[in-house]
Amino acid sequence: MKTRLIILTSAVCFLAACSGNQKPVDLTETRATGSKKYETGRVTEKALSSYARLPGQLNPFNEVNLFPKVNGFVKQIYVDRGSQVSKGQLLLTLEAPEMESQLQAANSRYLQAQETANASKEKYNRLKQAAAEPGSVSPLDLDNAVSRMKSDMAIANSERSNVQSVRTMQGYLRIYAPFNGMIVQRNVSPGALVAPGKTTDQPMLVLQDTRKLRLEVAIPEDYVDKVDLKQAVKFTFNAMPGVEHSAKISRVANALGNMRSEAIEIDVLNQDGQLKPGMYGEVKIPMLSGATSLLVPNSAIVRSTEKEYVIVVKNGKAKLVDIKEGLAGKDSTEIFGALTANDQVVLKAGDDVRDGDPVM
Repeated sequence: MKTRLIILTSAVCFLAACSGNQKPVDLTETRATGSKKYETGRVTEKALSSYARLPGQLNPFNEVNLFPKVNGFVKQIYVDRGSQVSKGQLLLTLEAPEMESQLQAANSRYLQAQETANASKEKYNRLKQAAAEPGSVSPLDLDNAVSRMKSDMAIANSERSNVQSVRTMQGYLRIYAPFNGMIVQRNVSPGALVAPGKTTDQPMLVLQDTRKLRLEVAIPEDYVDKVDLKQAVKFTFNAMPGVEHSAKISRVANALGNMRSEAIEIDVLNQDGQLKPGMYGEVKIPMLSGATSLLVPNSAIVRSTEKEYVIVVKNGKAKLVDIKEGLAGKDSTEIFGALTANDQVVLKAGDDVRDGDPVM
């Protein structure tokens, strides 16, 4: 028993002596000088696909919201939702009793002004005839008669224009179709009070021309110079799977919108009426041959709340490069940024890597 106790005491003394000679380890220095190993990949450059798949939406070729131009009550409606109408067809009539009174008052003023003008003209003619005898009529009286006649005639013409204006306002009580199409909304009933309003107000009727539709597609900014405008575009609609359509690009906006994209339109004939405005579809936009794109593995893209970037390895250190994403594939994604082919990028990295950190 004493022997075991002596051996244990010797071992403890030996360990204590060793620990006393060893220097403490600076963990902070180890982290600073150490480099974490990451899996890396390469930026590749490949020819752009012959087409890009982008979403599109059908819009009516022509659409108009019909509002009243004057205050009135809806007297009669001749159409309803789904009615096919022709250009110039009467859609509804309004009534405004006060307009009839305004027309009568305007007619009365015009007749009075016309009679006054006729009397002034007759008086001038008589004075002119009397002036043939020297000294019978003074030149001043003749000049005053001419001025009076012209003034009364001007007043009569003004009142006549006022009558025509009131009649024009009465014409606004009858609403006609501006083009051939279909009524898709009816928001009023007979007896309803309507008044001119803003474009944000609810219209009386909504008319759409659906015999030909506009397929609108938003082209991202990075593709606007790569679209082949001469080739036909192929597209399918979600509501009609398996049916592929083909047509050429009809018009291009030549300007970028709020979403940093350029709108293009494709005219789609709809003689059978199967296509409806608002339908979504997938559009294959043809691309110019020879155009290339830079691709990186999907896991190389770091997404944060502020930006999207990849981590490029330069001389063993991390360099954060901002990017914009293009078309995404199963394994790789098209990117746009200050990168070149064969650049080495870090895979499966997070936002804990800072610019200038050593990486292996």
